[in-house]
This record gives sequence, structure tokens and C-alpha cells, in this order.
Amino acid sequence: MSTISLSGLAKRLVADQVIDESTAISAIKAARREQQTFAQHAVEAKLVKARELAVIASQAFGSPLFELSCYNFDLIPRDIVDDKLISKHFALPLYKRGNRLFVAVADPTNLAALDEINFNTGLSTDAVLVEADKLAKAIESYLSDSGDMSAGLEGIDDEELDTLNVGGDDSERGDDNDPGADEAPVVRFVNKVLLDAIRTGASDIHFEPYEKTYRVRFRTDGVLHEISKPPIQLATRLSARLKVMSRMDISEKRVPQDGRIKMKLSKTKAIDFRVNSLPTLWGEKIVLRILDPSSAKLGIDALGYEDEQKKIYMDALAQPQGMILVTGPTGSGKTVSLYTGLNILNTPERNISTAEDPVEINLEGINQVNVSNKVGLNFAEALRSFLRQDPDIVMVGEIRDLETAEIAIKAAQTGHLVLSTLHTNSAAETLTRLMNMGVPTFNIATSVSVIIAQRLARRLCSECKKPANLPSEVLKAEGFDNVTIPQTEWTIYQPTGCEHCSNGYKGRVGVYEVVRITDSISRIIMEGGNSIQIADKAREEGFNNLRTSALRKVVMGITSLEEANRVTKD
Repeated sequence: MSTISLSGLAKRLVADQVIDESTAISAIKAARREQQTFAQHAVEAKLVKARELAVIASQAFGSPLFELSCYNFDLIPRDIVDDKLISKHFALPLYKRGNRLFVAVADPTNLAALDEINFNTGLSTDAVLVEADKLAKAIESYLSDSGDMSAGLEGIDDEELDTLNVGGDDSERGDDNDPGADEAPVVRFVNKVLLDAIRTGASDIHFEPYEKTYRVRFRTDGVLHEISKPPIQLATRLSARLKVMSRMDISEKRVPQDGRIKMKLSKTKAIDFRVNSLPTLWGEKIVLRILDPSSAKLGIDALGYEDEQKKIYMDALAQPQGMILVTGPTGSGKTVSLYTGLNILNTPERNISTAEDPVEINLEGINQVNVSNKVGLNFAEALRSFLRQDPDIVMVGEIRDLETAEIAIKAAQTGHLVLSTLHTNSAAETLTRLMNMGVPTFNIATSVSVIIAQRLARRLCSECKKPANLPSEVLKAEGFDNVTIPQTEWTIYQPTGCEHCSNGYKGRVGVYEVVRITDSISRIIMEGGNSIQIADKAREEGFNNLRTSALRKVVMGITSLEEANRVTKD
């Protein structure tokens, strides 16, 4: 015989013959073992539907049922209840009125939760009964920081997937939100994929057709993960739906197309997606880039610059003229670094213009131009126009040719601050790339102020990372001898994996090589020195290269050696 006696919600479910007594006892034991509430476990284990459980609890204990999907989550009082209490008791504060705090719970008999919250806050707590599945989504969003892109999603449930306002930039017309009955499952699936991508913090979504299969993948923290394999028979319908949403020509399947989707979550929240279709052997592959407006406003402290690197970048931004170049492969965070700098410079006293291909995120107060080779508006032509409009600061999305490079350098030499990017692997290679383009060495040496080479490494999950015991031979072979942090302060960790992260990692951090063009480096440039000579001089001057910067983040416990090798080791 079990020593567990039934009470509260479990007893009521047994009395109503929703579950039997042995199942209820097993559920209570499992909930305790997994450190969950009974209501939370019962719904997750599918012993009872969340709606049914909420209705039974409401009728049995006289608690009115509150519809959580109708609640404005911007009103949640912050910093009143500790996050650990919210997770422990599966309870979320909804609003505060005077000395009373109203807390959303799935089980109104969970008095321990109310008592502990009351004790820790000093406020009188009142239970508000809600459905367990919606409460779980709300708590997950709250704990992951409701200020990010996924804020507002917790109010959207599966029944609303086919009514979301999703379409191109002019989707107010709504003509693509009224699918026929045959297309409703496809609409729901696509909308769910888009919402799941936002919830999980993905940066890209890949819809990929093959001969016998079809797959959907998310790029999360820089790594692709397969998340779904819909039937291959849906391939053409999925691509057609995505092309309709992004205002592409659905009849044209022979050439690549570009489009844009705006997903309206509420009257005040919308998420943009940049869309590209590509004809492949077995159909059209469609990739969506999720454009996160909050990434442009992170602030320089959140990007991962070390103190000395941050000072060099900030000093360069404070100069009235010169050129700042950011370099790295696609997806290395160059745009975020540039946007962060532009936000620092963005004041009413300055005229700032940017030429981008394409403009990803709208920045209030900055004149942004989409370059278009089809109409003859390339980077060079946009830059020429900028210089006729009394600019203070100019940002060129990428220096691709000699013409653009020469105009940008001329602007930097004539009283303008110029920011731009190149696709090179290091700061030294950026300088030799400009030389190889044909830019005179004197112009490079006198105009370029700072070069930032960067990568994005996955950040170790703070919940589950564990110390790594690496032999001294490994440390030496990997180059840890170049790390100037005293070994007594090293803390090297490795990933483990838990419910809070993806394979032991959560989020990303920048790894940077920030090089100021000193007199000695300028001399090497003017003498036509190669990238090896420039790199050696930069290290001699005390500027860490990408490898050393990555290893410093390893010994600081921010990322793992495995991840440092992935992003910086050739």
C-alpha cells in the first residue's frame, strides 16, 4: 500500500473518474521526482487536457477561470517575485493592486506557492486560475526575458495559427490571409514553424525539398537543427504559401526571388522576415532570415568586447573622420556591430546615411538606402549621393570593388566618419585585400582607423556547464600559452545539456580582433607589407588575434574549447 494520500486536485480528478487512484498516486510521485506541481505533470503527461483540468478545478474549488491568452503581458510586474519561485511553484504574478498580488496558477489548492510568495514579497497573494499549458508558455517566455522578440507569443495558441495576420509589408489588405479550406493545414503549419522559430531564438528557417523527403531546419546559435519532416507531397504547396506571404511571383519557379514577410502578433508587435527562394533540382528551397530589431539595440556591453577592445572601438567612433572596417564571414555579427556603433552616434546633431543590401532593420533617425543593381543604384552610386547631402557619418554595407573603396576612402579623408564591412578572415587580410583591389597604400594608411575581425561563438549554458579537466599538453598545443590571464584565474568548462539549453549552449557571444592602425602598422602598409607582417606587428603592439581572444573566453568560462576551435581554428 502506498503511503501517499490523495488530496486537492488529484482527489477531485479521481472522484470525477477522470483518472483512477493508482494513476493519480503515480502522477504525484512523478511530479515530486521531477520537481513539478501535480497539475503541471498531469497535463504534460497527457493524463488530462489542460482545459478540462482548469474547468474541473474551477467548479470544484469555486475559483473563476481566467483566459490567459487575453492578458497583456506587458503589464506583468517585474522584479517582485524571484524567478526561482516562479519555476518552483509553477506560478506567475499577473498584476499588483495596492498591497495585493494576483498570481496565475493551474492548481488553486497549491497553497504552499501562495504562502511562500506571500512570505518573500510581503504582499497578500490571491490565486488566479488559468490553463496549465498556457501558463507554461507564459512562464517560459517571462523567464527567457519578455523584452526579446518572442514577447507576445504566449497569448497565441494552436487554434489561432490559421488566423494570424501574416503577409508582405502591405499585408493590411489581407488577401493572403483568406486561404481555401484545402490550404488551411498548410497555412497552420507554416505559421506554427514561424512562431516556433521566434520562440526558440532561431536566426534562419530553411524549407528544403529533396527527391523523396522534405525537411525544415532552424539555425539556432549559429548551428542548423532539423525540426520537422513534412510529407514530400506538400513541397509545392509550402513553397507557394511562403511565396504568397512574401509577395513573390508564384508562377515563376525558374529564377531566384527575394521577398519580405511581416508577422503581426498584436497591434504593437510585428516581426519581419527576409525571404529568398532558390530553384533546386527537386523544387524551390526557401530560406527566411528573422530580422530581430532588438539586436540593433543591445548596447556595446552585451556584444562581448573586452574592455580594451571596447575602448578602441569607442575612441574610433568619437573621431570626426576616418574609416572603421568590420570583417568576417556571413553570419558573424558584422551588421550588429555596425548598428550598435550607429546607435551610439545617432543624435539629432548628426546626419547619418547608410547604403545596405538589403536594409534589414529600420533605425529611427538614420537615412537608410536599399541598393539595387537593377536600377543602377549600387554602393558606389549611393555613396556619391550621400556626399552631396552634407553627411557627418556614412555606412556602406560592403566594399566590394575599387570604385566603392576609393569613394569611401575619399570620404574618410575629407571630414567624414565611414563605417563598412569586407569579407575577409582577419584584420591583416583586410588591409591586403584593399591593396589587391588597387587602393594606393598611402590612402589606406591615412584613412583606416580601426579594423574589427569577428566571429560568433556559442555561449555555455550557465545552468549545466561543468568543469573540464584538460591536460597541460593539450593546453599548450591549443595555444593557451598566449593567454595573458593568470592561470590561477582560469575556469575552463565543457557543455553538458539540460532543459534550459541546446546541447549545453544558450545564446552567443562575439569573439573579436580589434586592431588600431598605429604608426608602425601604417609604415608596413605603405611599404607594401603582406598580411603576415601586419599580423605579427599587430600582436607585437598588443592586439589579440581571433584565436587568442577565443581562448581568453574559454578560460573565463564563457565558451568551450570545442566551440573556440569551431569558430577560430583553421
